[in-house]
Amino acid sequence: MIQPTIAKRDVTMHILQTFGIHMSKKLGQNFLVNEQIVQGIVAAAMVKADEEVLEIGPGIGTLTQGLLEAGARVTAVEIDRRLLDVLAKTLAGYEKLRIIHGDILRINISEEMPCPKYKVVANLPYYITTPIIMGLLERRLPLELLVTMVQKEVAERMVAAPGTKDYGALSVAVQYYTKPEIMFIVPPSSFMPPPAVESAVIRCLVRDEPPVAVSSEKVFFRMVKAAFSQRRKTLANALKTTGASADMVKAALEKAGIDGGRRGETLSLDEFAAIANVWQQ
Repeated sequence: MIQPTIAKRDVTMHILQTFGIHMSKKLGQNFLVNEQIVQGIVAAAMVKADEEVLEIGPGIGTLTQGLLEAGARVTAVEIDRRLLDVLAKTLAGYEKLRIIHGDILRINISEEMPCPKYKVVANLPYYITTPIIMGLLERRLPLELLVTMVQKEVAERMVAAPGTKDYGALSVAVQYYTKPEIMFIVPPSSFMPPPAVESAVIRCLVRDEPPVAVSSEKVFFRMVKAAFSQRRKTLANALKTTGASADMVKAALEKAGIDGGRRGETLSLDEFAAIANVWQQ
């Protein structure tokens, strides 16, 4: 350990006071002060020596330190300019670290991470969790896995099965690209300040190929979005929000062998694929 363990309440308090840092509600900042949770995230990511890891939002370096201590080569992207000087001090001496100031949704990740395979590990701000996760997956980056801490209810939506209350468009999208698994729950007391909700660490193993074959991903996700746009509507009515006529929707559902009286949340990925593959584009 080159530096004191950051994931301790007294060390974190000292760092924040030394640099005059105040938590930004706008950026959804809650600082992790539980060393066991840090080690749990690193273990969930199955980090090995000299593996390339992209970390999103290192903050004051709490999780970054855990990754570096495990031997990873870490590229950390931080949007808050105030924290760059902090990271330079708290992680001084760690040679396998590169810090980039920028917005993960805007930077050219392929340019910054030219390696053939890498992992993403992050404690994500709750207000922007879904755009970040979907942005990474939709870009078809050479990711091996994503291990992220998110709001517990978001994690439950990501792993939800058809027919459950949590199942929705996010469930379908995440499960199309990855194999998600909730690793453990994180109580509010693990943070400073404590958030109002529980968190969860979720591991998403990126698939080499999607679990269903679709002729057009664009059409597939258009069907998914329409099916969940108004959950109380039957599938036959919901799909009309795509601009298709009632006759076209009826014909597609009959050809796919799907009952139009069902609701979107009852359909599996295979059934969404079946509709998309017979949809008149």
